[in-house]
Amino acid sequence: MTKKIIALSAIAAMTTTTFASTDVEKRLSAMEKQITKLEKKLKKSNKKLNQVKAHGAADNIKWDVNFRTAVDNIQYKKSTGAKTSNPDLLTNRLWLGMGFAPEDNVLFKAKLSYMKTYGDSVNHSQANTQPGYANFDWVVNENATDNTLKVKEAYWLYMNDTFLGTDIAWTASLGRRPSTDGLGINMREGMKDNSPLSHTVNVEFDGGSAKFNLDKVTGVEGMWWKLCTGRGLTNANVRFTMPDGDDYAASSDGQADTNMYGFIFVPWDNGQYSVHTNWAKAEHMIGFDQASTNAVMGMGGTNTGLKDTGDLTLFTAMAKAEGIGDGISDFLDETTLFISWAQSKTDPNGRNDGMLGSLESKTGSSTWIGINIPDPLSDDGRFGFEWNKGDKYWRSVTYAEDTMAGSKIAARGTAIEAYYDKPLTKSLKFNIRYTSIKYDYTGSQGFFGAEGKPMTWTEVAQYQGMGMTADPVKEATDLRASISYIF
Repeated sequence: MTKKIIALSAIAAMTTTTFASTDVEKRLSAMEKQITKLEKKLKKSNKKLNQVKAHGAADNIKWDVNFRTAVDNIQYKKSTGAKTSNPDLLTNRLWLGMGFAPEDNVLFKAKLSYMKTYGDSVNHSQANTQPGYANFDWVVNENATDNTLKVKEAYWLYMNDTFLGTDIAWTASLGRRPSTDGLGINMREGMKDNSPLSHTVNVEFDGGSAKFNLDKVTGVEGMWWKLCTGRGLTNANVRFTMPDGDDYAASSDGQADTNMYGFIFVPWDNGQYSVHTNWAKAEHMIGFDQASTNAVMGMGGTNTGLKDTGDLTLFTAMAKAEGIGDGISDFLDETTLFISWAQSKTDPNGRNDGMLGSLESKTGSSTWIGINIPDPLSDDGRFGFEWNKGDKYWRSVTYAEDTMAGSKIAARGTAIEAYYDKPLTKSLKFNIRYTSIKYDYTGSQGFFGAEGKPMTWTEVAQYQGMGMTADPVKEATDLRASISYIF
């Protein structure tokens, strides 16, 4: 009897356990289904939330501000020994930068700008430059003009990690280029460098570029190549051309489009030491013929305006070290040193009295050395010292260089510069800079025609003896102190 009771109890227990196990399995299965549904709902919610966040971020342009107030003490010494100056030229310069990234591989960037002297100008035009040159497109944002905002930069940038199935990361861009304050000249302002190298080209420009990173396919550290092209002057009739009405048709005044094309090639860059090269050719460069030059110089003649003079080829090679040695000292680790050599070569078209006062091709060159070192008395101050020298036929295209006394890089002679850059707060920065230029020849700041002819100071005196009224600048200095709000 006892055995029967034990057997029946075991059967009952097993049956109960089986029913309980089945019930638990059903409940677990139901819970799993509910969890799966919740996970799907949560995934959809996160996706929508991410889309909202991405859309919100893409719909907001990110702005940055660079507002500089500066006082310049400018001194000129002329060929005759006469002196002119402005000991307190006060200017405000505003840059409003913007960036917009609606998708991962496309970016839009732009920069609005104005620069003007304090108050009105003596002729009430606020131009502060000769008529016709205040709004010259190569330097429209570097001239002290009026209160109007102008477009300094505006371009889109496309980025991709592969090119035609290769491991070449590349970019392509079109618009108004970031073509001022390039590598070299950027250091005195503590700015990130733009493109191209500033030893030969520093002007505002409209065009396009395509950059290809070659390090992965060549095995050479930091190697890249960039194609650049654009147009600096368009030959077209004005709007509402009278009486013919052929608006924007190519003009028949003999001035063709001024186009520039070239490349930047970095054969090696390991993050500390790097080599940079830049080749460019500009077609149909503008200048004055001899008669127009004589009129400007006060030697008779008639000014007939700018003409097509010929082509210009430019080449630059720069070696740069961001830190000297490896752990020798903190001072050397934080020192930047560069040396740059550049060459220019004219190719006159045989019309309008040639280029630089000659119907023959002329070659010029320039050497530039700079060093940027830490301030030993502060944690964030920087000192800089630069020297450059150009020979008789040196010709750069650096009209937009930020020096009120004219481009130091363009000098056919010797220029020295010293500066100090010091953050005051998170958003305020102090800068003081002294620039001195001694010209060996005239024509450094001219265009590319007869007005660019290099004359020695003995030759200038001879022309003045024959009635020339012009008194070219022989020496120039510019001492600038500024405070900038950067955020």
